[in-house]
This record gives sequence, C-alpha cells and structure tokens, in this order.
Amino acid sequence: MGPPHMEMALEALPSLAWGTLVLRPYVFAFLAVFLGAGARDLGPRRALGFLLWGFAVAFGAEWASTRVGVPFGLYHYTGLTRGAELYLSNVPFFDSLSFPFLAYAAFCVARWALPPRDAIGRVAIAGAAMMLLDVVIDPLAVRGERWFLGRVFYYPTGGAYFGVPLSNFAGWLVVGWTIVGGYVAATSRRLPASKRARESSPRPGIALYGGVLVFNLALTWWIGETRLFIAGIMVHSAGFLLLYGVRVASAATSEFGRDERRGHALGRVGPSTERRGGIERP
Repeated sequence: MGPPHMEMALEALPSLAWGTLVLRPYVFAFLAVFLGAGARDLGPRRALGFLLWGFAVAFGAEWASTRVGVPFGLYHYTGLTRGAELYLSNVPFFDSLSFPFLAYAAFCVARWALPPRDAIGRVAIAGAAMMLLDVVIDPLAVRGERWFLGRVFYYPTGGAYFGVPLSNFAGWLVVGWTIVGGYVAATSRRLPASKRARESSPRPGIALYGGVLVFNLALTWWIGETRLFIAGIMVHSAGFLLLYGVRVASAATSEFGRDERRGHALGRVGPSTERRGGIERP
C-alpha cells in the first residue's frame, strides 16, 4: 500500500476525469476529431505520438510560465475548479490537452500551403498558424467568467492586446514550432521519400482548424466583444491571403522545376544551342 494521500488521489481520479469531461465537452469534441483525422492522416501510432508529445510540450510550457513567465509570460491559474476537474500540479488537465489538436490543425494548414520537400517552411507556417488561433482564443479565455469556461486563469499585469500580453503570442509561436518541429524531425527520417510524396490529404485537419476558429469567434460575438470579433476576422483574413499567396508561389516554383527537369530528360535544345546539319552545336 502506498501513502494515504496517494491512495486518496487515485480513488478521486475517475471522478476528476469525469468532471473534466463534463466541464469541458467542447475540448473533447475537438480532441475526438483530431484523433479520427490524425489516425487516418498520420496513422494511429503517429497520431498518438503527436498527442503525447504535444501534451508534454504544452504542460512544460504552462508549468514554467506560471512560475517564471517563460514562454507565455507570467500568468496564474485560479484553481477555482480544483476538486471538480483534473489538475496536474497547478495546471488544469484540459488546457494542455488542447495544444496537440491545435498544433495538428495548424500543421495541416501548413501542409496545404507548402509541398512535403519544404519541411522547415511547413514548421514555420504551422507555428504561425497556431499563434493566429490564439489571437482569438486567449483574449476570449481571459473573459471566461462571461461564458461557460469560467475564470480559469489571469495575467497579473494584464496585456496590450485585449488584456493579453504580447509575450503570450510569442510563446504560442515557439510552442507550435516545438510541437510540429519535433514531430517532423522524429518522423521524416523514418519515412521513404516515395511515401512522403504520397502523403494523405490535410483537409480534415484544415476543417478542424476552421471549426476551432469559428467556435471561438462565435463565442466572442455571443459575449458582445465586437472589437475582438472584428480583429479576429481581420487577422485571419490577412493570414489566409498570405498563405494562399505562398501556396500559389510554391506551386508555380514546382511547375517550373518540373518543366526544367522534363526539358533535360527530353534533351530539349537550350537557348545557347543551334542546329547545324542535323547536329546540335553550342
């Protein structure tokens, strides 16, 4: 038998887990979509690995931020729901659980914008896309007492963007890069190039991204935060136009590269070559 406090914690675990599910059903709905889409897209084992890796990175970042302010800036959880839902140390379980499906959705957006060969570009875009989601998520979350989230956390000194410090967005960028970059680094070397070229569609993950965005924008409108609602739409509209431009430019570059290779393969006569008597001469 273990210490009494450990036994009590284990006995309470099922009720706390159930309390988390009851209090945060929307989180588990998005999580279920991620698990279904990720299993088909990445494969069940890799989807599970993405989930565990993303949760570990997010929990570490939140644990550090609530103590030393890195990487999100200093904030504190209120603990008002302690005893009603599951916590790990001082961090609500549901919060770190949200990061893996947000990172996966952002990764799918990046895969839509860039081809498989540009792994670094995909990681960069995924971090940015995940941070753009937080432009709506965090300002809404600090107003949690006005909707069904509740007052879960707060920034002691407030922040410049609707009560959120700019350091928070920098932290989301870094965490997004770390989650997606770690996954890409761990998996790309194990996958043959021929199979990487035939990767599955990222569309379900893009739909997840859109679902999270619409859900948060709808709540922003519902609580009467019109300026935040408009700012979120403007930021994401600009982000989409930029990503669409990246996609078009990348497709044009790929097409040009294919034409060049096709020309070499067919022995196409270059501009500095002329034909004399049926013989190509420089």
